[in-house]
Amino acid sequence: MKWAELSVLTTNEAVEAISNIFHEAGASGVVIEDSTEMEKERVDQFGEIYDLDPNDFPTSGVVVKAYLPASSFLVETVEELKLAITNLENFDINLGDNLFSITEVNEEDWATAWKQYYHPVKISERFTIVPTWEEYTPVNTDELIIELDPGMAFGTGTHPTTVMCLQALEKVVKQGDFVVDVGTGSGVLSIAAAMLGAKKVHALDLDPVAVKSAKENIEHNKVQQIAEVYQGNLLDTVTGQADVVVANILAEVIMTFTDDAFSIVKPGGVFVTSGIINAKKEDVKQALVESGFTIKEVLMMEDWVAIIALRP
Repeated sequence: MKWAELSVLTTNEAVEAISNIFHEAGASGVVIEDSTEMEKERVDQFGEIYDLDPNDFPTSGVVVKAYLPASSFLVETVEELKLAITNLENFDINLGDNLFSITEVNEEDWATAWKQYYHPVKISERFTIVPTWEEYTPVNTDELIIELDPGMAFGTGTHPTTVMCLQALEKVVKQGDFVVDVGTGSGVLSIAAAMLGAKKVHALDLDPVAVKSAKENIEHNKVQQIAEVYQGNLLDTVTGQADVVVANILAEVIMTFTDDAFSIVKPGGVFVTSGIINAKKEDVKQALVESGFTIKEVLMMEDWVAIIALRP
């Protein structure tokens, strides 16, 4: 299938209005390339922010891109979009250069284009995430390398929620531990637990495509003797008690199974939760405490929260 990439060079002031026009035309999302991104200051705690390529951004203004199927009606649609965007000036919206362009994109190229932006990233004291298609030489002798192919959008391991989970696992996983990874996605946390010395890792996900992706990544990192992946909902497939349970999923979901997690975690064991937006932090903490856990540590990165809870 072929797609049309519609691109408008405009101003920050016009981004929201143009995005809305694209949405109403049938685009499910937009890409925003802002020239000011090159000037922003960012916290670089573990080297997770890398130099941006100026070629990926306009020299001035903002580019708003949207994707529509290339059909016989595309010409008429494009003309209507151009007119709708130009008419924004009637509402005193500064359109800047208002340069409109259209490019044809093949779906198979589009599906893998993101790979050019995914490079080795050191995301904690010991862990470095490396794409399976890139070469990487460890910087430190104790560096742990996780080679990852996110597959069908199950994460590159560099999102703040995953980073905090990995940092938490570094603190709590001990040699010989039994670890349960709820909602494993790409399998990155299961791989990390195995590399940190866990004797057994039980990874599970409700999505069969995620299960396939996690199995492939676990095998690629040669920890399949330790980490096994199952399709299942939350803790349904777990038997016995675990030293560590980690769940990087939505806060609303975490709060539905804190009682079950308490029964699965051994006395003295740990429940690591993430995927929590800051606004839900107190709700999750309360649910954990009501289930019997003690809050050991709260990690924060950007607007995200991870909680390390201990079963007394």
